[in-house]
Amino acid sequence: MNQKWNILFKGLAAIGAVIIICISISRLIGIGSETLGDIAREHPQPTTTPETAPLGTAENPKPSTAPEGASGMSQAAGESTEGPTSILPEGSDGILIDVPGVGDGAYNKESSDATGVDKDTMNDNSQILTGNDGSSLLTGLSLNGELMADARITWEDGFYYEPLSDGLAEYITGISYPANLENPAIAVDELSYVHVLYLDFDGNPAEGELICNQAIAQDLVEIFHELYRAEYQIEKIRLIDAYGGDDDLSMADNNTSCFNYRVVSGSSSLSKHAYGLAIDINPLYNPYITYNKDQTINVSPAAGEDYADRSKAFPYKIDEDDLCCRLFKEHGFTWGGNWNSCKDYQHFQKTP
Repeated sequence: MNQKWNILFKGLAAIGAVIIICISISRLIGIGSETLGDIAREHPQPTTTPETAPLGTAENPKPSTAPEGASGMSQAAGESTEGPTSILPEGSDGILIDVPGVGDGAYNKESSDATGVDKDTMNDNSQILTGNDGSSLLTGLSLNGELMADARITWEDGFYYEPLSDGLAEYITGISYPANLENPAIAVDELSYVHVLYLDFDGNPAEGELICNQAIAQDLVEIFHELYRAEYQIEKIRLIDAYGGDDDLSMADNNTSCFNYRVVSGSSSLSKHAYGLAIDINPLYNPYITYNKDQTINVSPAAGEDYADRSKAFPYKIDEDDLCCRLFKEHGFTWGGNWNSCKDYQHFQKTP
């Protein structure tokens, strides 16, 4: 009898030992539901992507777009108070939309495709002049639109030239192009509409437009593309028609322009601008100067008199070492600053 009880107790003891061992092992490897819940509460997994603070806030400041150490430029000395400060198409209530810039414009071949500025950024972050209806206040861009896209020649994104649409030709006729002139020196179909990008005086990317002779259209897109890469600053690039074809108003507003069917100031001879073969760059800071017999000078625009003395250093000055001057000369243009009888520091022209 005692022997049977001994066997039973030993069996129960063995079973109890096995149960205790199993419980210990389960706790060690953490397979209990309570242990898994504790782990989940102590180490929660993210269920959404954290939100990024809006650009321009203290948490995520907007990058500065002001170029530093850029070639061929410095800070503006101040805008002229003479002449219009902005010229917009009649009847338009235009607004200037400020958008993020392109950063420091550092050259990166892989991301920029040799433009110095990322292409997506270059297209998306331009400073666009728009009216209340959202349409572009670049008149040529609005009138040409995509009508001439089949004949468009694109150098790089944002830099292209194409023929004038009927709407654009009609717009300039009677302003920069003569109306009812029997034998004009150049036909409308010999002109090209040129679209470019540039950096304005605040260092912001902006769109610009020109009309020129077909013979120099390729030169212009290449030159302005290089200027854009180098962060060379130009205040504005608008068609002269926005100023009623008035060269004095355009110069006083420091507008860079090309085609204008007019004579040379003080003469009856057609200017190279009348053939679309000349361009004026930042004219307020690079005036046209003629000399009188009494040793006095005439300065055009009149507001550019402070910049007639080219021995002085000042912003946006074009001289022999300036990038703009070097690029135009490389493309076969002559510079008015090299003339003897007068000095036209804003002016570059080419005879194809």
